[in-house]
Amino acid sequence: MYKRKLGGQGLEVSALGLGCMGMSFAYGHPDDANSIRVLRRALELGMNFWDTAEMYGPFSNEELLGRLLKEVPRQRVTIATKFAWRFGPHGEPVALDSSPAHLRKSIEGSLKRLGTDHIDLYYQHRLDPGVPIEETVGALADLVGQGKVRFIGLSEVGPGIVRRAHAVHPVSAVQSEFSLWERGVEQKLLPVLRELGIGFVAYSPMGRGFLTGKINSPEDLESTDWRRKNPRFQAENLSHNLRLVSMVKEIASAHDATPAQVALAWLLRRGSDIVPIPGTKHLRYLEENAQAVGLKLAEEVWSALDRALTSFTVAGERYPEDALQFIDTTE
Repeated sequence: MYKRKLGGQGLEVSALGLGCMGMSFAYGHPDDANSIRVLRRALELGMNFWDTAEMYGPFSNEELLGRLLKEVPRQRVTIATKFAWRFGPHGEPVALDSSPAHLRKSIEGSLKRLGTDHIDLYYQHRLDPGVPIEETVGALADLVGQGKVRFIGLSEVGPGIVRRAHAVHPVSAVQSEFSLWERGVEQKLLPVLRELGIGFVAYSPMGRGFLTGKINSPEDLESTDWRRKNPRFQAENLSHNLRLVSMVKEIASAHDATPAQVALAWLLRRGSDIVPIPGTKHLRYLEENAQAVGLKLAEEVWSALDRALTSFTVAGERYPEDALQFIDTTE
């Protein structure tokens, strides 16, 4: 798989990464044995930019990836993980804490669980309004100086925070949701990232699985699946949003592709500085996703899809209200 650069500090990753959250967290019951098979196959396919976080589990997703890192040379995998939360005695997140003292504690936990001496890309998972971003990035810069972190990133922040952070130490990547059904970053955030030379990592590039065309009702999701609480998957909203899936299915069917491949190829076309990180627990879907990097459709097909998108409004917020409070939109 070909490579893409994130930022101007030397970080180069596979054009498609692998979002690992769902292997341990939020999307039904974990199956570690199957996830290990997916991770091994991802390496064979060259999809070796893996995204995790201390929050996923919490902690168990980093431990899962740590099992694989024992099997392969460290340089074969580019690991991105995230910090932001202070956890209670039972592993439950209790508050945001991006203070330098807590950050130093978080990095040691992640290094231990992953079984490595460095993190390739270390993100602040969510902005902590109680700690100036300059203090947090200053502490991250110290970790870079110590060799524990190679590159730093931010997640779900607005242009204003990006500018302030980048002024303290170069930010290599910003991560946010971006897909055919979530295009909020296009107007304000992406132009600022491109002005500053910062890469963009697109999570949930298939609309949390919705754009695959395999979810037609809330009952298609396991009872423990977080998406049952997501407004866009509520019955009335989901019924409306299926119109978007129908458009994607129609294009896929006409070009011997899957809806997921069309969704990923659309994102890859948005710029060479964008790296989608689709997640899956299934070998079949991993292999399908990897083929998206080679999907070629005529320009008129993509233009027709873009025109259709301008007249379609997705129903429902992208997060429940209690989670939306952690999304920064500072301009």
